Amino acid sequence: MPPLVRSPQPSAPAQPATGVTETIPFPRPEETPVESVVESSPVTEAAQRAPEIGPTGRPMPDFPEPRPVGARTRARVVSMCNQKGGVGKTTTTINLGASLAEFGRKVLLVDFDPQGSLSVGLGLNPHEMDLSIYNLLMQRDIELADVVVPTGVPGMDLLPSNIDLSAAEVQLVHEVAREQTLQRVLAPALSDYDVILIDCQPSLGLLTVNALTASDGVIVPLECEYFALRGVALLKTTIDKVRERLNPGLEIDGVLGTMFDGRTLHSREVMERLVQAWGDKVFHTVIRRTVKFSDATVAGEPITAYASSSTGAGHYRQLAREVLTRWPAE
Repeated sequence: MPPLVRSPQPSAPAQPATGVTETIPFPRPEETPVESVVESSPVTEAAQRAPEIGPTGRPMPDFPEPRPVGARTRARVVSMCNQKGGVGKTTTTINLGASLAEFGRKVLLVDFDPQGSLSVGLGLNPHEMDLSIYNLLMQRDIELADVVVPTGVPGMDLLPSNIDLSAAEVQLVHEVAREQTLQRVLAPALSDYDVILIDCQPSLGLLTVNALTASDGVIVPLECEYFALRGVALLKTTIDKVRERLNPGLEIDGVLGTMFDGRTLHSREVMERLVQAWGDKVFHTVIRRTVKFSDATVAGEPITAYASSSTGAGHYRQLAREVLTRWPAE
């Protein structure tokens, strides 16, 4: 037998309400234009005034365009330092230096890592170098001008390195004032450049101590990963010891979040912890992951030249503006 289907019953007519029959006047839609409601809404006005929140969870300030370079007095020496490898020290040295050069600064990059990654990233073959920073450190008859080579970026030079530098750490142990050796050989360059960026090796050995002793400031690139975050406390202890015993003027210019991926909860949590621990020392600029960095390294060029309109190039130009606002001379 087929299932019984009931036909819908007609709804009963609405009964008039009993009791109060007075109607309350309600304005027609045309009497209250939507535009007037939106314009007078305090919530909308507050949203328009609210500053943009950056990836660090803080309001993103507007960084002004750098002022033209005045009379050159003394270069600011900055070390890219982190004892953990693979956090973006070399990439930041190359691209920050190129961005500063775009803003009219004369820049010297110092490859102070025996792996020579900075030199390779700018197109040099480490096996074909006649002279490197090792010769400058260990031979009294070698001058800075003999070792410095130009890069493909106008206004940016390079002090190259290769595996020979690994022997310097052993040989410097027996030298008098061994921690000031790099400071001594860089002294002639201070009047010829506006900025000197030192790419340190991933350790806290004698070469890194030399770089910190020669520097006015430190930039700490930090990958937005948990293991990278753990080692920063040890680095800060080393910086404090160098400031106390060897270089009283050493400052931490900032901590730079690199390889950031805002789509992952882990990256956002690491960035939050970083801001809690370092406060305003954390740069507002954050370097996000992009394959263009790897492509630029293979090409031996900064990303500002290889992919000038990419987001990575824009991040490093913004970092250059932010860095210049933090430096006292600027």
